[in-house]
Amino acid sequence: MDEFKIRSMEADLFAVPLAEVLSDAMHGDHSHFEVITARIALANGLEGVGYSYTGGRGGHGVHAVVRHDLAPLLEGRDAQDVEALFDVMNNYLHYVGRGGIAAMAISAVDIALWDLRGKATNQSLRQMAGGAGRAAKAYRGGIDLGYSQEKLLASVQGYLDEGFNGVKIKVGRPELAEDVARAAAVRDLIGPERAFMVDANYALTVEQAIAAAEAFKAFDPLWFEEPTDPEDYQGYARIAAATGLPLAMGENQRSLHEFRLAFSQAGLSFIQPDAGNCGGITAFLRVAEMAREHGIPVCSHGMQELHVSLLAGLTQPDDPKAGWLEVHSFPIDAYTTRPLVMENHLALAPDRPGTGVAFDWDKLKPHRAATG
Repeated sequence: MDEFKIRSMEADLFAVPLAEVLSDAMHGDHSHFEVITARIALANGLEGVGYSYTGGRGGHGVHAVVRHDLAPLLEGRDAQDVEALFDVMNNYLHYVGRGGIAAMAISAVDIALWDLRGKATNQSLRQMAGGAGRAAKAYRGGIDLGYSQEKLLASVQGYLDEGFNGVKIKVGRPELAEDVARAAAVRDLIGPERAFMVDANYALTVEQAIAAAEAFKAFDPLWFEEPTDPEDYQGYARIAAATGLPLAMGENQRSLHEFRLAFSQAGLSFIQPDAGNCGGITAFLRVAEMAREHGIPVCSHGMQELHVSLLAGLTQPDDPKAGWLEVHSFPIDAYTTRPLVMENHLALAPDRPGTGVAFDWDKLKPHRAATG
């Protein structure tokens, strides 16, 4: 129908400073994060907003793909064909990237299309994702590898004070004994009942990861995240088989093909797609279906303000297969009109039509780095 034709698409890039420089084992220092937005206007006047983000590098590339490639590709097309347009975008950019900058650009546009779908049908994202529940289990993760142990414990105590009953810390310091001492201190602080996760950001060899996993067992981690190179699926399987410790990954899987390999080869216990980098909501939901078929929970990485609706829509929080929402150190939700809401240790999904993510443009405006 003509009223749902895409009239225009605009892209913006914002470089948002962090309160302090944050470091992990492989990505180095983060002084800011980037938010790339895609605003799609329809002939009937509806506007949908989508976005992706980076750790401070590559945002100009993502912005350029949205502006110069995807905008002209989609203008004049019917916005109701969300899943079909996802395939169109992937095919169009296939030669220059099945992941990376291309996937992040597609993510921003796909999320905008879902925002339009919800507004057009008066449905919230949790309803469109299945409507199973209204809340999601949530844990707080920090980019805290560079923290002293004293600062690490103070940070974790802050998470508990905010109402989280799950926490994740970074590991991958020069000596395993340092990681073990920090993990022991955090487990002692949070007690035996709260969920505890460790994340190496793929800093270890398979042999190092096996040794670390054996050491971490004493602290009953719910999972060991990205212990080694996320493309070494057989390496993950070796770690899982050798140690029996549950493994998680997904933030660096950027195509549905990569997720299929992870499910079939890596021996995972949890999968963690990020709608901001794997192709948007369409891709996230397709990964969630794969997770259901393989009998493991789908969790999330980053973008808590969006993912809370997806996880809440997919399962009730008390379901044994319910995944965990990561509440990330890049506070994108602080630049929206509804920062994440926590109640009784659960993250509550918004009920407004669309994705439920509405940016505070006045707050973002001082950080604009590119537009068009």
